[in-house]
Amino acid sequence: MWTLVMYIGQVMKDVLKLPRPSSPPVVKLETRVDAEYGLPSTHAMAATAISFTFLLSAPSRIQFQFGVGLLIAVTFSSLVCLSRLYTGMHSVLDVICGASISAILILLTYPYWDTFDRFQLTSSISPVVGLVLPLFLSYMYPELEHYSTTRGDTTTILGAGAGSSVGYWVNEQLGQTFEPQGALPVPLPPLTLHATLLSAARFLVGVIALVGTRQVMKTVSLQVLYSWYNVAKNDSSARKRREIEVPSKFATYTAVGLVNSILVNRVFILLGLH
Repeated sequence: MWTLVMYIGQVMKDVLKLPRPSSPPVVKLETRVDAEYGLPSTHAMAATAISFTFLLSAPSRIQFQFGVGLLIAVTFSSLVCLSRLYTGMHSVLDVICGASISAILILLTYPYWDTFDRFQLTSSISPVVGLVLPLFLSYMYPELEHYSTTRGDTTTILGAGAGSSVGYWVNEQLGQTFEPQGALPVPLPPLTLHATLLSAARFLVGVIALVGTRQVMKTVSLQVLYSWYNVAKNDSSARKRREIEVPSKFATYTAVGLVNSILVNRVFILLGLH
């Protein structure tokens, strides 16, 4: 859902080309994405999609009070939406449209989530579709008159989604899916000091593994592409070219998704952190 709503949101931005709030009078607290257009707010889309996808999919797997989960989902998505107004990056319309688009996409796709899961985990063509379709969409991203980070950010998201999708399929084929033990839905484990320390250790190991993977793949992919296209290694502007930006970011974050979904869980087991 994250990859779906983000791709749709980013493409809408660059097709509609509606500007961000003008400054002044708005005080912008972020400047990195000034070149991006405004509507819809993809932060609002992602926060809404992630929160409510978790909320709707969790009851079949975990025992919890739905009302509490709803409160958490509403609070998290609202805080993200409001932060986009506070930082001066979006108008109220941008945020409302972003949250509304995600809500519509959730309603339209919810009946098919189980069907998609079965296809993703068991179909023999799942890894091919999971890699080829996101890569194709990355290359087909709309061109702008000026450089914007939206294409690179979108490719990053699609790459991570592709790598994770293939990784889940591989785990299913290997017969080790890291599912909760026992009859579903399982009760939430108690929040103890031991559980907190275990979570912190898993977090640190995961961050080290994923940041290391990103750094290695980014360096290697850029060197290969610079050599292939005969570009000087000190030419930082070359990274903005489609033929370098897209494959570099896609390869890097596909590797991150694969490591996250396949290797990190096995490292947890090896280190006794499961």
